[in-house]
Amino acid sequence: MSGTSLTNHLLIAMPTLADPNFAQTVTVVCEHTDKGALGIVVNKPLPMRLSDVLIQLNIEPRSPEIGAQPVLRGGPVNTDRGFVLHRPGGKWDHSHRVSDTVQVTTSRDVLAAMARGEGPEDAFIALGYAGWEAGQLEREIKDNSWLSMPIDAGMVFDLPYEDRWHAAWRLLGIDMTMMSRISGHA
Repeated sequence: MSGTSLTNHLLIAMPTLADPNFAQTVTVVCEHTDKGALGIVVNKPLPMRLSDVLIQLNIEPRSPEIGAQPVLRGGPVNTDRGFVLHRPGGKWDHSHRVSDTVQVTTSRDVLAAMARGEGPEDAFIALGYAGWEAGQLEREIKDNSWLSMPIDAGMVFDLPYEDRWHAAWRLLGIDMTMMSRISGHA
């Protein structure tokens, strides 16, 4: 790594990225070191709800509205593992502070709190994660698969999932209707 960590950044898939796991995705980079990177895709809902996850853990949601929350496909690695991406706050067994505005928690206690309506503010669950080995993410960026930008918590937590990819481009000042599908190196 050239000394620049992309922790607390968003990866925005280039329009030419054809990998079905990552086409038109926005990924929160939770950790990026010289050993590799871990991210959570934040704009691809699965055909399941939070209640489906809670049932597997023998946790009863307090209300149907809580159980109706969508679950995201966080990435193609360990798709049976859950990650709760949320704004900071609360004391959970296994939390990782990504930034002052984003935290990721992997413990059952946060899901139990969410089921009771006492979980973290602006939280959602993702199954699986995106992982890159040492140097892989840097190569993919060099190969024009991704653009990166500092995280925008409002975009991650406040916008509908289906709007996040286009919103990321707008935050970068790019009109996708003007974007060429051919990329190169300057």
